[in-house]
Amino acid sequence: MELGLYTFADVDPNAADKGREGEKRLKNLLEEIELADQVGLDVFGLGEHHRPDYAASAPAVVLAAAAARTKNIRLSSAVTVLSSDDPVRVFQQFSTVDLISGGRAEIMAGRGSFIESFPLFGYALDDYDTLFEEKLDLLLAINDQEKVSWNGTMRAPLSGLGVYPRPAQGRMPIWIAVGGTPQSVARAGAYGLPLALAIIGGTPSRYAPLFDLYREAARRAGQDEAKLKTSINVHGFIADTTEAAADAFYGPQAAVMNRIGGERGWGPTSRAQFDQATGPNGHLFLGDPETVAKKIVAHQKIFRNDRFLLQMAIGLMPHDQILRGIELYGTRVAPLVREMLAEQSVKAEPASA
Repeated sequence: MELGLYTFADVDPNAADKGREGEKRLKNLLEEIELADQVGLDVFGLGEHHRPDYAASAPAVVLAAAAARTKNIRLSSAVTVLSSDDPVRVFQQFSTVDLISGGRAEIMAGRGSFIESFPLFGYALDDYDTLFEEKLDLLLAINDQEKVSWNGTMRAPLSGLGVYPRPAQGRMPIWIAVGGTPQSVARAGAYGLPLALAIIGGTPSRYAPLFDLYREAARRAGQDEAKLKTSINVHGFIADTTEAAADAFYGPQAAVMNRIGGERGWGPTSRAQFDQATGPNGHLFLGDPETVAKKIVAHQKIFRNDRFLLQMAIGLMPHDQILRGIELYGTRVAPLVREMLAEQSVKAEPASA
């Protein structure tokens, strides 16, 4: 199982000098990605948002900078809001990241959990689903062939036009990211595309049937099950002790969830709810290295996921604490997870005759 991180590059939305605030956050972010590479993590994902509380509106630009400073880690959007972007430019940008990184780029495409990009780029929310379906179809066509002929209703057609540059790895890995909508899950399965599921509330195990739906949709569409990949993307934090992890993470995470919740009509969170969510069956993957490793492995049994991405840099988490969390993730959590999964695999093998 691949282990990695993702973030939206949170900044202080009330900063007086937003330019300096963004500059500091992106400098720190590049250090975080570089450290994740050095400690052996597999993936780093960067989300796209168009709000004052996030600095990452152009993930490909930041990932290109990270590509020049890293050697092994895969670099992905998390997510690209494809509905309000142009598939040709998305492919060109991530192909460029792929060339700079020597074949380590990925696209994680989604419809987006926020809607700010639609009016910003002149799209109607009434076309939310149609935009995504058509643009995904075009992006996949570009990925499959150098010269593309394509026709849709939401964008000008392409007639035998080439899209360049082409990625170093031949075909760009394209994941579909979802927040729990069954129709989106089934669509990913029908296309035979890898699926990333965001779990930021509730009991994670209740999302497991969505992966069953995904695999069933793939089977019905005649997709090769061996090529299907899944990821769970969650919130959490790692520190030297579980108490330290909880004390560090609660304030910044609660501030973000309450801010977003206030926009969406959710009730405020509390420390009691937070502490419950950090338990074995909760959605927060938080604690000392052994606690987090055990929880990752326990949920891999439930989901059979191929990838696990953790969002630690949420809200205004201090940079030094994020760096320590990344260090612990790579040097202690990841080896424990791999060791436990290897032991599980050996136990599951049938005895030889």
